[in-house]
Amino acid sequence: MRLRLPLPAVKELIQRDYLYFKEGEPVQPIGKNVPGKQQMTSRSPVFKESGGRLVFLPFSIAENMTEKEQLPWTPSAAIDESASLSDFVAALRELDTVLVTGGAGPLGYLSSSSLSFDLFQSYRYLESYFETVIETLDASLSAVDESGNTVIWSSGAEQLFSIRQEDILGKPMSAFFPPEMIQTLKTLKTGESVRRRQHQPEPDRVVLINAIPVRINDRIIGAVASEVDITSQVRLNRELFQMSSKVQRLEQDIARLTPGKDPFSAIKGNSKPIRNVMGTIRKLEKTQATVLLLGESGVGKELFARAIHDVREQPSAPFVAINCAAIPSALFESELFGYEKGAFSGADQRGKKGKIEAARGGTLFLDEIGEMPLEMQAKLLRVLQERNYYPVGGSRLMEADCRIIAATNRNPLAMVKEGKFREDLYYRLNVISIDIPPLRERKDDLLELIHGFVQEFSVRYNRFVEHFPHEVIEALLQYEWPGNVRELRNTIERLVVLASDGTVKRDDLPHQVSGDGQPADTAAPAPGAQHSLVEERNATERQTIEKALELEKGNRKAAAKRLGISRATLYNKMEKLGMKPDG
Repeated sequence: MRLRLPLPAVKELIQRDYLYFKEGEPVQPIGKNVPGKQQMTSRSPVFKESGGRLVFLPFSIAENMTEKEQLPWTPSAAIDESASLSDFVAALRELDTVLVTGGAGPLGYLSSSSLSFDLFQSYRYLESYFETVIETLDASLSAVDESGNTVIWSSGAEQLFSIRQEDILGKPMSAFFPPEMIQTLKTLKTGESVRRRQHQPEPDRVVLINAIPVRINDRIIGAVASEVDITSQVRLNRELFQMSSKVQRLEQDIARLTPGKDPFSAIKGNSKPIRNVMGTIRKLEKTQATVLLLGESGVGKELFARAIHDVREQPSAPFVAINCAAIPSALFESELFGYEKGAFSGADQRGKKGKIEAARGGTLFLDEIGEMPLEMQAKLLRVLQERNYYPVGGSRLMEADCRIIAATNRNPLAMVKEGKFREDLYYRLNVISIDIPPLRERKDDLLELIHGFVQEFSVRYNRFVEHFPHEVIEALLQYEWPGNVRELRNTIERLVVLASDGTVKRDDLPHQVSGDGQPADTAAPAPGAQHSLVEERNATERQTIEKALELEKGNRKAAAKRLGISRATLYNKMEKLGMKPDG
């Protein structure tokens, strides 16, 4: 909004009680009544133009003297009527009176005394409007000058802070509030404007504040703030948060006891790529086809595997997941097929049921199948072909009564060409292949994911997030998320954990997300250097693991649970990343 000042136009300020002549021209007899002019007064100016120089004197002097050469002429200037009011003000700082001209010649004059009076009247007019507007506002309105002294303190400010106008006006605002809590002074110092920001001017009060610097010719001469008290709303929100936290925990408990009807309830998002994936999964109902999930690390392949399981299995059917990258090669066969008692040294004397048997009547999810040893690939191929197997050390043929879902973040065809993955196994697994889109291709889902993770971690850590600034949302939306949903989830967890005062801060964003540079403990790449995707992924995984260990004070079991992986997977990843898991 812009305020239109009630200043009259220049043509409305022109006075017409004057005389004008050029030297050498005949002059009419001077009298108080001049045709075509306002009636002359003793202060009316008489202008003379001589040699391109304009001068004037008051009428009272001109009418009482006969010899023009002896008259005390005062310098003046001619200004065109099209000039701005500020041009006339600037001229009248040096001259007492100026002649206003137009296309047909002189039109009248302006004097410093008459213009000062008109401007003062306009100021009074504006002041009346200004004071009325201030008193009309229910919100608190306050302002400081460039010295930090209070120059505006509305009735709303009196009611909000219980400080009278006569006590604070003209005095430093810092004498009434802790300086570090005065947003107006911060705006005065930095020139930063804030809008609808949650602010605490006092320890027991929360307001929604707008603060803007006052500028003249790019110089800050003060700052204005309007504040609305939201203390009761914040208190009510906190109470509602506590209640909603309890309700959410109860819902989670009920969900664990009662199978959900919607197989996609854990998958957040409604973007077109996600809808396409869900549509494909729905078509798998009442089928036993083997499914291969393809997607980058962190896209949530296990969630989609569980959705496939829920779509086509009974609620009581087991879902067994095994991470092929987390199991040492020597133990892989016994983990998958189980073993009979005494099958090998150190084995449980009672024997052990394998993952295939554990998944009987349900689904076996083979995550990161690209990491499965080649010798195990041949044995898995037999299971897929024959639908039976022998436990380690056993002679009794077991039926493989389970549906297989496999997943990998690698390119299986490229691995086949490199001889790292059996071609026949690939085609056995690739009956139905589903590409899970990376987060950068489904950014329409970001806001829903962010909201869901904020709610999840607010409840987990009992941290009520009252304010999530737009600048933080913008940074999250602009980032490409190479670590996908897992990286986003970890980032939101970090923001909630560090939002101890209920406000999420941009400074708490990971450096790669905020775009503010690298962490101090991360070596910068040499000029022109470029990291491979694997290097970037490893760096992201390392930071994520380090953060989880830090939050769990080094407890690896708890860190693995926080990351949503098994302790064996955590140890395996730490070993690959050179993080000394045994240290």
